[in-house]
This record gives sequence, C-alpha cells and structure tokens, in this order.
Amino acid sequence: MIGAIAGDIIGSIHEWAGTKCKQFVLFGEHCCFTDDTILTIAVASQQLHGGDYVDLFHEYFHAYPQAGYGGSFIHWAGARRRDPYNSWGNGSAMRVSPVGFAGRSLDEVLLRARQSAEVTHNHPEGIRGAQATAAAIFLARSGHGKASIKQQIEGQFGYNLSERLDDFRHSYTFDVSCQGSVPQSLIAFLESENYEDAVRNAISLGGDADTMACIAGGIAEAFYGGVPEFIRTEALSRLDDRLRSVVLEFEDRFGGPVQRQPQA
Repeated sequence: MIGAIAGDIIGSIHEWAGTKCKQFVLFGEHCCFTDDTILTIAVASQQLHGGDYVDLFHEYFHAYPQAGYGGSFIHWAGARRRDPYNSWGNGSAMRVSPVGFAGRSLDEVLLRARQSAEVTHNHPEGIRGAQATAAAIFLARSGHGKASIKQQIEGQFGYNLSERLDDFRHSYTFDVSCQGSVPQSLIAFLESENYEDAVRNAISLGGDADTMACIAGGIAEAFYGGVPEFIRTEALSRLDDRLRSVVLEFEDRFGGPVQRQPQA
C-alpha cells in the first residue's frame, strides 16, 4: 500500500492547484501525508489485527485531526457517530488499497471493500468506487494484464475506461465523487508506463490530486510489482513512527503476490 501513500504525499501540494502537466518535482518541500494516508493506514490496521472500522476511523481521526478530512467525515468522526452518512465521495476508494493487497480471492476483496466503505460511504456509488479500486489492485497483483483489468472493471462496475487522458485532461475539473474521480484514476493507471508515470498521470488531470494519485498509485504498485526504492524511502521518511510501523508490518505480512495468472 506504500504506492497509495506515496501518491497521496506527492499529490498533496497539487490539490486545488489545477496542475495540468506531468512535469513537476515529485517530492516538493511541502509535500506531506493527508487524510488519505491516515485512513489507508487505519484500514491496513484492520486487515492486520481486526477490529471495528468505526472505532479505528474515530481513533485515527482524533490522533491526526488536522490531516485535511472532508467536512462530512469531520462531523461524523468528531462527534463519534456510528451511523453512516450515505456518502458517494472518493474517500471510500482512497483508503481501500490494503484490502486489495490483503485479500486472497476476488470475492473476498469485494466483500472486504464493501465493509470498509459502508461504515461511512453506504451510498451505492461510494461502495462501487471502493470495490472497483480494490478489485483492480487484486487483479493487478494476480498477474492480469491491463486489457483484462479494464475489461473486468468495466464489466462488473460499469465504468467507461476507454477514454484517453489527452481527450479530457483540459476539460476535467475538481470532483470528489467516486463516479467523477475513480474511473479517471483507473485510466491514469491504464495509460501509465510505470509506477511514477501513473502518479504523474493522475495529478496531471488537475482534480482531487492527492486522492487520485493515491488510487492510481495503489493499483500501479500492485501491477508493476512495487514502488521505486527512492520513492518508497522518501514516502516512509515523511511518516511518523506510528504510521510507519503499520506500513512496515503490513508489507511484511502481505507484501508477496498472490498466485500469478498469465498476462493478457
């Protein structure tokens, strides 16, 4: 899941910046982890040790209250509410990557993705975005090629992944909905040449940059077999000890690929 976290950190200074190009410094001076990383690590903790998602999200929110959460989540977690708030926002997709790496079958991944989403994002679009992202990660780490991943995600979730980034980059605007950012993040991965290129593609759309790079980065890590060491090292260095320890424990347990399938 370090691919998702690195995407979040790299994209953090591009949120609201409207970046429409791929040429930028990867780790600017002010790049930092955001709520995307915090909640991704909360999900990773649940995959490692179990526990209630509501309790974990509350705990991590109160430990890191200034990480840039959305308004609905702040109200929900700040008041320690336990009922979901029917969100279709991309928060469900940004935090789901550990599910795709920990799951042992596609059916298990889809169930776990739903469980991770619906405690807050119980709207069908919120669940769909989380499941599509986790499924893409599982398929990628299972050895499926991009054509197969595209076909299966389109077939199961109804997203149109046939557009090209160049066709909509300059018209694309900031959108925090799952339906308005998850397909675009998937396309950013599908058009990429390597992990770094996937993150640059996502940020170059000028939208919810940290979240879209987080989503694309998690899938790219699974597909390309990891993250370049200099990116991994830099991302880990920008986490505190508590967060870093969960990432390293997760990598130690779930870092290996599932049984590989022929590329298609």
